[in-house]
Amino acid sequence: MIEHRRPVLPQTGHRRRIVHGAWAPGIAAVALCLAAAGCSRQEPASGTAPSAGQAPAEQTVKIGMAAPLTGPQAHIGEDIRNGVQLAIDDFNATGTVVGGKRLKFEMVAEDDEANPTKATTVAQALVDAKVAAVVGHFNSGASIPASRIYSDNGIPQISPSSTNPAYTQQGFKTTFRVVANDNQQGPTLARFALERLHAKTIAIIDDATAYGQGLADTFQSTVKAAGADVAAREHTTDKDTDFKAILTKIKGRKPDVIMFGGVDPQAGPMVKQMVELGIPARFMGGDGMQTPNFIKLAGEKEAEGVYASMPGLPKDKMPGGRQFVEKYKARYGKEVELFAPMGYDAVFVFAEAMKRAGSVDPAKFLPEVAKTNYNGVIGPIAFDDKGDLRNGPITIYEVKSGAWQPLETLSPSDSADKAAPGAAK
Repeated sequence: MIEHRRPVLPQTGHRRRIVHGAWAPGIAAVALCLAAAGCSRQEPASGTAPSAGQAPAEQTVKIGMAAPLTGPQAHIGEDIRNGVQLAIDDFNATGTVVGGKRLKFEMVAEDDEANPTKATTVAQALVDAKVAAVVGHFNSGASIPASRIYSDNGIPQISPSSTNPAYTQQGFKTTFRVVANDNQQGPTLARFALERLHAKTIAIIDDATAYGQGLADTFQSTVKAAGADVAAREHTTDKDTDFKAILTKIKGRKPDVIMFGGVDPQAGPMVKQMVELGIPARFMGGDGMQTPNFIKLAGEKEAEGVYASMPGLPKDKMPGGRQFVEKYKARYGKEVELFAPMGYDAVFVFAEAMKRAGSVDPAKFLPEVAKTNYNGVIGPIAFDDKGDLRNGPITIYEVKSGAWQPLETLSPSDSADKAAPGAAK
């Protein structure tokens, strides 16, 4: 497959920044651009519309994007970045005028390496770059510490993927997400294990991250409340790839189901090693492993029959899903990995808020983000008073014949056995 990549501007220190749409003739051009009024994120005074017959001046607005762009989770971060870039290209083609100037979005992409400490450095870098808004981060463990920096600087942040409930429970007015959280996802996955797989004895493993442990905790509390036996609760890390010691310990407990809270670089090898050890339990996890990469890492045969939950509708059931998938593949030469549609919609949520506010100043359009009522690629987007997506759907998938196939889609407001309208059966 061929992935079209932009070159990376040289940077000092350890920070990596990719600025799309402002490459030539290099850093000098960026400096000249910043000196010009059109490249500031300060809006013009009201009433400065161009004269009749005169084309409006252009104003560049920087949109930050933060995710792992190197390391074992880079494929997921690149997927989000690609979705954001598609949205920026589509928005720039609309010729939208705000405050008398034609807006041109430009992405500033930062690599947080899926590291909470690096995430704060990245967040400050985006603040210093004077971005108007941020799409990111991927990992809850990165989004949570970074969100304080965005809040302190009044910059709205929409995560396309962070599901830990704590992310939106800090009282920040700048913090939003366009996926269901783990207080919704964990119980949905647990009910599926109990009611559809009839699990009685369950082993739980997490990767000790805010995402993985948080998902495993809500899953565990639900199955225990229902009377299931949690025979083992084990922990690994998001860097490990050898799980035979943990799995050997679990094998003696004879679980019906093994649930993993973590991401595909660990989930894939875990399933492969589970098969090698002859453990007959069903394997399941959350959205972090619901990727094509998981099947590659586990092996097509070994992955068969694995289950995972994913916030959102199946891509072909999303209102704009089919068109988005086709556009993405035509542009990048590969399939959508995971959260690209959510990253795409986050950009347009910001754009619509700017249009309603008549301003690209974060202080002025932030209140409009909270009032969002937008029909995106993924479906209706509206936020509650914490910044959580209202009534976000959750889909359960199973690997069949080497691909993830949707089984059913549930809304958090539905009863455990009631599929949402339009759900995959």
